[in-house]
Amino acid sequence: MSPTWGIVAVSLVSIATLAIGAFGLRISRTTSDFYVASRSVSPALNGSAISGEYLSAASYLGIAGLVLAYGADMLWYPIGWTAGYLLLLVFVAAPLRRSGAYTIPDFAQVRLQSVAVRRVCTALVVAVGWLYLLPQFQGAGLTLEAVLDAPRWVGTVLVAIIVTLNVVLGGMRSITFVQAFQYWLKLTALLVPLMFLLLAWSRDGQPAAQAGSDWWIPLGDANPQTVYSTYAVIVATFLGTMGLPHVVVRFYTNPDGHAARRTTLIVLGLVSAFYLLPTFYGVLGRVYASDLIAAGRADTVALELPSRVIAGTAGELLTALVTAGAFAAFLSTSSGVTMALAGVVGQGLSNHAPWGSRLSSIAALRIAAAVCVAVPLVLAFVAEPIPVASSVVFAFALAASTFCPLLVLGIWWRGLTSAGAIAGLIGGGICAGAAPFVTLALDVEGWWGTLMSQPAVWSVPVGFGLMVGISLATRSRVPATVGRTMVRLHTPERVQVDRRF
Repeated sequence: MSPTWGIVAVSLVSIATLAIGAFGLRISRTTSDFYVASRSVSPALNGSAISGEYLSAASYLGIAGLVLAYGADMLWYPIGWTAGYLLLLVFVAAPLRRSGAYTIPDFAQVRLQSVAVRRVCTALVVAVGWLYLLPQFQGAGLTLEAVLDAPRWVGTVLVAIIVTLNVVLGGMRSITFVQAFQYWLKLTALLVPLMFLLLAWSRDGQPAAQAGSDWWIPLGDANPQTVYSTYAVIVATFLGTMGLPHVVVRFYTNPDGHAARRTTLIVLGLVSAFYLLPTFYGVLGRVYASDLIAAGRADTVALELPSRVIAGTAGELLTALVTAGAFAAFLSTSSGVTMALAGVVGQGLSNHAPWGSRLSSIAALRIAAAVCVAVPLVLAFVAEPIPVASSVVFAFALAASTFCPLLVLGIWWRGLTSAGAIAGLIGGGICAGAAPFVTLALDVEGWWGTLMSQPAVWSVPVGFGLMVGISLATRSRVPATVGRTMVRLHTPERVQVDRRF
């Protein structure tokens, strides 16, 4: 593809993102506007926004590349990422909205009456957020380098600047409109070229994909380690969704618990529709671009297919459209994660500023946004590139082992104590967070390597077990306010009860 078309595509996405964010700035005035969009986002708009931030580059580019390289086994990733919203709908969405909190640490403090739990949650939010932001920044640089022949730092810095501006200027109001727009852009950017690709494939006589039987059949090799890894992905993705800070914070923006449930149903439909598309790209890649596997560039299959299959200007325009969607994927997820981090860190700065004087909540959020982006931005230049899909799975495993037990037990079990919550958060966090890095550092192979690189199967039970076990051992520390809190979490808003803490 000519770099000119790619530059135009990226420029238009950037301008549209900033313009829509500026519209949000015009109606963002209060602290509630900046943190939770005044809890007035409709289910339809919120569903589009959640889908926009959730469908990162791992979904947009990574799924197609995984299907191209490994076949049907990789479909567990989109299935898990989608089904996670079903569990979120059943267990978390409505009660979490009724809590009246702004962030996960807010919920933890309200539920357990503990500043220590809040601090541990804050540290974990930052860890999960940076696991997401680092590969997004690196991936943006690599994508623009591959498509536009631009220096790698250009894409990284461009995403960081745009994301920071939107969060700083308009907060959650701006991000909501931006992410809703970017979902529909990403869907269109894959759907329109796919229609042309399928038409060309049918005109070519419908050639078959160049793949063996194992590629088509899930768990075709019946390798025990492969089976374990598959179940680890399922556990991490099914349970990790409800613990992702940038997903959870969106449910605070709904007007009430009923709207939160409707939002989740809409997200299930939108995400399911989207995940059909990268799968087609992976299969067509086996027909027209199987050489990308040996070249180590499977993740670029969605970017390269249009120009390979469709000649001339039409192919270049379609490639530019896919490139625009890819850049929107980096922007939308980075925006959501940055907003979640800024909300958590900003509240800490406004209440406990290290320089002594008290900051306004909005000023604290703006400072926090800049700081939270600066750290992964610097790391993106000094660290080795991290595969987006791998880093996202690490983040899901960490969220599933920490925030999932906290939310499920905090919402549904009166007996959870602050000591139990802290033990589970730290224990589950260490297991899920340290294990993959031990594997990379020590080059562990065999079963131990598999267990360490995919820890969710055992790290999630550790998180739940520690929370339950330590809570049972510290029953005297159950908060005195637990009864009133449970009433607030589980009573529909239309029922008149005392909801004050």
